[in-house]
Amino acid sequence: MTTTAKLLQFARQWKSTAKEMLGHTIVLAQFFSLLHLTENYICSPTLVYGPSMLPTLNFTGDVLLVEKMSTLLGKVAPGDVVLVRSPENPRKTITKRVIGMEGDTVTFLVDPTRSDRSHSLVVPKGHVWIQGDNLYASHDSRHVGPIPYGLLLGKVFYRVWPPRDFGPLGQ
Repeated sequence: MTTTAKLLQFARQWKSTAKEMLGHTIVLAQFFSLLHLTENYICSPTLVYGPSMLPTLNFTGDVLLVEKMSTLLGKVAPGDVVLVRSPENPRKTITKRVIGMEGDTVTFLVDPTRSDRSHSLVVPKGHVWIQGDNLYASHDSRHVGPIPYGLLLGKVFYRVWPPRDFGPLGQ
């Protein structure tokens, strides 16, 4: 066999291998594109923990499903539990309940641990008022003010962990 024939045989083998690798690469790219779209625009799981949403959520942690379409379409309402980008630390996400939408008047206890003094305000345009269910251990709109609607990441709709609490998240 001549050198040219060997090169042609090698090129034919390489061509079929390259085609196969390209096919796998395309399938992988499609999979990761679908994963990206699902995670960012449709639904994603998230782990939440801490005392601010007691008794609705567990202190030691819950895995929740968060759907993203409601926030993108403006379908969030008072009573919904939402995932929010923290206005104080953009690397953190927090889970709170929506208490008021733009134009609503909200009345809240300024510091429930020290007094019964309350304050009322109107939620400004493009903002929501969020609070944790556990008023005594929640850092929320009472401390940072109304939250821009753009910081809402999604609406919690289902708890998948722990198994004893599996199911839709009640209001």
